[in-house]
Amino acid sequence: MNFKFIVNDYVLIWNLLFRGSISAKIHSLKQKLWMNYKNEYNMAFNDRDVILNDPKNYIPDDDTIYNIVLESSEYENIKKQTDKYRNEVLELWDLNKKNISFNLKNILRFDIKNYDVYIVNKELDVLDINNSKKNALVLGKKYCTTDANKLLSEIIFKIVTKEVGDYNSKYKEIVQAVLELAILNELATSLSGYSYYLSGDDSLSFLKRRIYPYWLMYLGVKKENMAKYMSRDKIAFDIDKYTFERQLAKVDLYQFIDFCIRNQKLILKIEEFEVF
Repeated sequence: MNFKFIVNDYVLIWNLLFRGSISAKIHSLKQKLWMNYKNEYNMAFNDRDVILNDPKNYIPDDDTIYNIVLESSEYENIKKQTDKYRNEVLELWDLNKKNISFNLKNILRFDIKNYDVYIVNKELDVLDINNSKKNALVLGKKYCTTDANKLLSEIIFKIVTKEVGDYNSKYKEIVQAVLELAILNELATSLSGYSYYLSGDDSLSFLKRRIYPYWLMYLGVKKENMAKYMSRDKIAFDIDKYTFERQLAKVDLYQFIDFCIRNQKLILKIEEFEVF
């Protein structure tokens, strides 16, 4: 898996036009465009997926709005800020990609495709993935320099969710819970050195805690070492209540999802849990 970080004018302009205004000048420009070019503005809203399917070669049917933004002085400043942000994220990825790729491979046990990451201004607070066959996502989010790997984990979670998310969609809550355990919890924990196991969608926390003992088995944690992981992740259970499934350490994430689906009645009825 690798990322190519790109700043594209059409991707950037579309996000400036149709997400929250990041400055008074941009807000004023958007109001002016709306007042004078309502039809063109409305038509441009539908350009998102078309742009992301082939940003490099995209040509709008009507480029009036895009040209006005391109020629504005405020856009020039935003483009410079975005280029700087792109360089920061690229450096962050280059510093961490070997470690991330190693840990991700151990967790998923299958390969993830390469993706184009289209960088927009970080003030837009966006992490958006194209749902078509194109391997592309849009990134513009602030991050804390003391925990920069959290941003990379969120990017990878978006990608893995797209790659795996439709798998066995009848049981989408189980699939989503396992994906959170894999990326938002285990990958983030592996990269940061401290536990992220209580983070994620609150509505999935019950299900994730029920899956957690089997998840440790999947990771290859030995029975005698599970207490250490429980302490690390602030999730306690009685290991003696569980059959130790050694084969889980030899399967990939898809097969682990299948195991959880097949055994969901057994998993959900376990009550010996405590979060401390």
